Amino acid sequence: MTTPKTAIITGASAGIGRATALALNAAGWQVVLSGRRASALEATQAACATPSLTHIIPCDVSDPSAVRALFADTMAHYGHLDLLFNNAGIGAPAVPIDELSLDAWHAVVNTNLNGMFYCLQQAFRVMKQQQPQGGRIINNGSISAHTPRPNSIAYTATKHAITGLTKSAALDGRPYQIAVGQIDIGNAATDMAERMAQGILQAHGAVAIEPLMDVNHVAQAVLAMASLPLSSNVLFQTIMATNMPYVGRG
Repeated sequence: MTTPKTAIITGASAGIGRATALALNAAGWQVVLSGRRASALEATQAACATPSLTHIIPCDVSDPSAVRALFADTMAHYGHLDLLFNNAGIGAPAVPIDELSLDAWHAVVNTNLNGMFYCLQQAFRVMKQQQPQGGRIINNGSISAHTPRPNSIAYTATKHAITGLTKSAALDGRPYQIAVGQIDIGNAATDMAERMAQGILQAHGAVAIEPLMDVNHVAQAVLAMASLPLSSNVLFQTIMATNMPYVGRG
């Protein structure tokens, strides 16, 4: 019997992380569910088709010691890591630059950038040492890795930085069969994107309702990237609500 592949999903408590956990689990993967809220992770686990193929490890990715423990526990439990979906992220209040608190700035940088690096670094260490060597890392970028929204400097800056993180890690992973890619998501229907459906400030100053897409379509896109052999890599994929104001001038 073939041993199932193993994935770690950060931010698996809700939204894109939860949808992706359900998709991987339904496809037969062993999935480590990680996030800050144990109760929410338990809800994700209960929603999976095969909960016995999941393992909950609460973790705040902004804490490097907690991230080290996440990967050590995963290896102790499953013995091999095939995929890291580097997904955990937060936003900041949509306020003008001069009104953004330093605490809010640091919280976003510590989670979205530092936390993603901590997870990527630990995944490299594991994937270089394990046999067979290698694995895949998919970073959650965002449309904001390309184009900002008004009053979004902290989120946009970290998501732009993730693009550099992805490119550099993809290059450095080549000798070790570590494939690193990025998925840039626009307006998936999650709690984080609910404000889009209520009306959100546009670049020209108007407030407009934006269309959303089914978050399960994002999960299937991640699954497709994860299902490739390590000899192939989707370096960047953009998936978005077709009619969201991104391409062109709004």
